[in-house]
Amino acid sequence: MEATRVSPPKRGAVKPEFQTAIPTRNAPSVPTAMMPFGKVNYQLMVAGIAVLLVGFFIMSLDSEEFGFGFLGLTLGPVVVMTGFIIELFAILKKPVTTEL
Repeated sequence: MEATRVSPPKRGAVKPEFQTAIPTRNAPSVPTAMMPFGKVNYQLMVAGIAVLLVGFFIMSLDSEEFGFGFLGLTLGPVVVMTGFIIELFAILKKPVTTEL
């Protein structure tokens, strides 16, 4: 429903039956209830992708042959698993809905 600006009634004029709300500049163009994810969800998704990339980068830093050192076998996979957990949480977190 599109809101329109309503001018105040003149003296002696008939009062309209209802008035629509005046839109604000902060109001989203699409109602939040229709969006599958909220702002926090997208921020968590970006953080999860960053953690995943850091984990893969850590695994690539291992100087042992075939990546069989501490970085390639322990630290890197733990960081990558943490990134996947953050991604799962970002997807499953219920977005905050605002009533319009």
